[in-house]
Amino acid sequence: MDSENIYKIIQADCLKFLRRRAITNIDLTFVDPPFNQGKDYKYFNDTQPEEKYWSWLQEILKEIYTISTEGGAIYFMQREKNTEHVIRVLREANWVFQNLIIWKKMTSAVPSRYRYSKHHQIIVFATKGKKPRVFNRLRIDPPKAPNHKYERTNGMFVTDVWDDIRELTSGYFAGDEAIRNNRGERVHTQQSPIALLLRIILSSTKQGDIVFDPFAGTGVTLVVASQLKRKSIGIEIDPEYVELIRTRLKSLRPSDSVQRYFSYYRYTHNLTEIWQTPYFSTITQMQIFKDKQG
Repeated sequence: MDSENIYKIIQADCLKFLRRRAITNIDLTFVDPPFNQGKDYKYFNDTQPEEKYWSWLQEILKEIYTISTEGGAIYFMQREKNTEHVIRVLREANWVFQNLIIWKKMTSAVPSRYRYSKHHQIIVFATKGKKPRVFNRLRIDPPKAPNHKYERTNGMFVTDVWDDIRELTSGYFAGDEAIRNNRGERVHTQQSPIALLLRIILSSTKQGDIVFDPFAGTGVTLVVASQLKRKSIGIEIDPEYVELIRTRLKSLRPSDSVQRYFSYYRYTHNLTEIWQTPYFSTITQMQIFKDKQG
């Protein structure tokens, strides 16, 4: 792997590459494929017959299952209307269902004439085997809800509803984190936020584990994993995105840093074990200890 064995970027069709069984011992996989909704991708037909599309994804999931460690985790993100398909193809690829995570968006779709407007995406968490080899019970420190009388003294556990992570929308808000070209246009309108991959990687890995992303896109998974001292492998078919990922990893932007979220997770009991970064300072660790002691 590059950068002292921290990450590896592969330009390839992910299914063709996976069939070669050139990688093994994957501990965590994040799957965020094209959604087959007519997007204009250079190297993928995003308007396929449903049967063909889901058969293709199931084959990818089977290959990932084969190269994953026992108890290894997979997080598969998709549109809410495809929940049934996602659970089915995971099950038929031998993955064991653990959670249906609701990622509630900060913005919502235009209301339909005959159904409710869409306000979330789903992420299915599954494992190779009945139990995950690693599952860190994260605690977060969100603002006090208007209907709560008292402030929490030690945060709260992360549940299966994630309503505290803002998406990088293509509309009125995308923030500094969204990668743009020289004309100020979004390079990838489906870019995932740092905060989303941070939670997934912290929850289901420990330092030194291997994180895999078969649809690497702008490299968010690798950007987060490298900062958390996890090894990572990303496959991306588009050579322009591959070059973007390489450039991004060589020179992280302030908006790519995971450190801005550290305080939010400070009540997690084993945080200093799973989040030991080069930016850690003795003062920071002392402050965490004091916070935990009250």
